[in-house]
Amino acid sequence: MTKAISRPTRGFWCGLLLMAAFAGVAVLLAQLPLFKETLRISPLIISVLIGMIYANTLRHKLNLAWVPGLAFSSKRILRLAIVFYAFRLTLTDIYAAGLTAFVYDLIIVSSVLLLGVLIGRWLKMDRDTAILTASGSAICGAAAVLGTEPVLGASSEKTVIAVATVVLFGTLSMFVYPLVYATGWLGLTEHQMAIYTGGTLHEVAHVAGAGGAMGDAIASTATITKMIRVILLAPYLLILTSVLHRGGRGGATAQRKVSIPWFAIWFLIMICVNTLIVYLANQQGMSDLYSQICGGIRWVDDFGLCMAMAALGSDASFARFRQAGGKPFLLAGALYLWLTIGGYCLIRLIG
Repeated sequence: MTKAISRPTRGFWCGLLLMAAFAGVAVLLAQLPLFKETLRISPLIISVLIGMIYANTLRHKLNLAWVPGLAFSSKRILRLAIVFYAFRLTLTDIYAAGLTAFVYDLIIVSSVLLLGVLIGRWLKMDRDTAILTASGSAICGAAAVLGTEPVLGASSEKTVIAVATVVLFGTLSMFVYPLVYATGWLGLTEHQMAIYTGGTLHEVAHVAGAGGAMGDAIASTATITKMIRVILLAPYLLILTSVLHRGGRGGATAQRKVSIPWFAIWFLIMICVNTLIVYLANQQGMSDLYSQICGGIRWVDDFGLCMAMAALGSDASFARFRQAGGKPFLLAGALYLWLTIGGYCLIRLIG
């Protein structure tokens, strides 16, 4: 394997640097007031859009020797970034949100995933596309889609299609939720609205944007509720692997599905490690120092995720979108209705 990777050394690094350049542009653009304050679009989304623009303009001129660098970004860097995403979370986050938030998230995630599979079958959709779309809606948007992709072994265009649905409906909710809450039509308390927001919006950035528009009290609880959904990503991936293995039909397919998503296990381990380090840092009076270190880790991690998103977008042409048709967006729309309407009924019931 080492020998195979070492042959196109120069092309490999060129491809890797190209994705790093795309990620760098996305990070810079995300700091502009238009994207950061008005639209509140995360660098992840900008990265995939940059990649898609490249895929439909200059990708045909790409030197084939550079392709391994793109593949490395969309596979290896992706999995490593998912593992280090855990440095945003601690076990304390779950406790702080309370039992209501945990139960609410568990019901929302489970129901959306189940509905995604059932509606996908009813629409006669490709299995991988349906699962990727449901994962993004149920758990944590693009990060969940990226985490699910290597477990399924799905093609890059299916991943990008699923991410596109997250962009569409998640961004819509980010603007609609504060507007509807301001009218008072929902009749929810601040605590209920916070759990409803964190439990039903797609991206962490969407939750931060909507929560910030409704006040600090809602924003903090909504973010913690969202983080619980993020934590559920790891057990979900392990369960998904087990289900796919049981559903394997022999041969190479069954062999691929039996592989364990070690990055998901390491994700859980790193949450525990981060919890322990935070505790020790607080005990030793070094919490500020560790917060700065974590800030650096998160920045690098975000950059790695941006590289992965750019690489995925670079392999997504509009021709592939046309081939996929409108079914993924119909599925995402149905799940969106369940998130908004079903989620509202649920918070009124248990909140």
